[in-house]
Amino acid sequence: MNARFEALKRHPAAKWTGLLLVAAALVLLPFVAGSVGGPAWVRVLDFALLYIMLALGLNIVVGFAGLLDLGYIAFYAVGAYCYALLASPHFDIHLPAWTLLPIGAVMAAIFGVLLGAPVLRLRGDYLAIVTLGFGEIIRIFLNNLNAPVNITNGPQGISRIDPLAFGEFSLAKSQTLFGITLSSAHLHYYFFLVCALLTIFICMRLEDSRIGRAWVAIREDEIAAKAMGINTRNVKLLAFAMGATFGGVAGGLFAGFQAFVSPESFILMESIVVLCAVVLGGMGNIPGVVLGGIILATLPEFLRYTIMPAQQYLFGKQIVDPEVLRTLLFGSALVLVMLFRPAGLWPSQVRKRELTQ
Repeated sequence: MNARFEALKRHPAAKWTGLLLVAAALVLLPFVAGSVGGPAWVRVLDFALLYIMLALGLNIVVGFAGLLDLGYIAFYAVGAYCYALLASPHFDIHLPAWTLLPIGAVMAAIFGVLLGAPVLRLRGDYLAIVTLGFGEIIRIFLNNLNAPVNITNGPQGISRIDPLAFGEFSLAKSQTLFGITLSSAHLHYYFFLVCALLTIFICMRLEDSRIGRAWVAIREDEIAAKAMGINTRNVKLLAFAMGATFGGVAGGLFAGFQAFVSPESFILMESIVVLCAVVLGGMGNIPGVVLGGIILATLPEFLRYTIMPAQQYLFGKQIVDPEVLRTLLFGSALVLVMLFRPAGLWPSQVRKRELTQ
């Protein structure tokens, strides 16, 4: 029976059927979420896709190369501010989105190299502390670069950012396609979905490439990798640059989606959440990281919408502040996962073998 099931899974028709079912589910997901939970849940899905992109980018640095980065949200900020400064009345520059997203990606990659170059000799906790400091430096700069020359508008942030638009097609306005009226949240969902799928494809190609194997070699034993002829300096810098690139693109998408950015959106806690998505899903395993990003984006919102009704149903009144209880349950869920699934919910086979030996 098992042999027949395995043969069925390997059959090309079964693979194509599975892909078609997944594609149909992804297309219909925002309509299902909107009908069940309301329009707010479509926006939650939009942010979930952004978190997936961020988690995949961080997974290159942490999961593939084994470099602990606690300042990853800085690259997200760089991409967001590149978009905001060049597509808003702040400098009265209004470049199109199709040029701004690559600019944000390149700028984030440059900052990734600037971060990676001084820390090549650091490992473990020391690397984590330095990258944490880098993320805070970027946030503080954004918060204070409003005097003597107003560059970032300081803590007030940048508003009235141009929406994501390609020619006359704007994602900020409802559009009718094939007789179906799609809201702005739905349009952003489908565009973010394409970007997330492209990110997954690139990460999968990188994982199986010569560079990906070099990253894994450095993660397992850097000295042995260097002895085998791997240029560890360049490979590490490439990991920082590639990971930062995805963060920069996600930041640009965030700025165009929100039409407002401020330093408060790029605090240390955001870096921790993205790192939790990588660890929770399974470091180094792309499907696991995607799962972790979905959970980290949707679980807090699910708890937000269920805690208050649950207290009313059980006790007839509010006993504990929903926000406090939501944070407590969220943290407890992470602790339980780490206790019972230390390799993550969907770990890579290599890491699973390492933890079971």
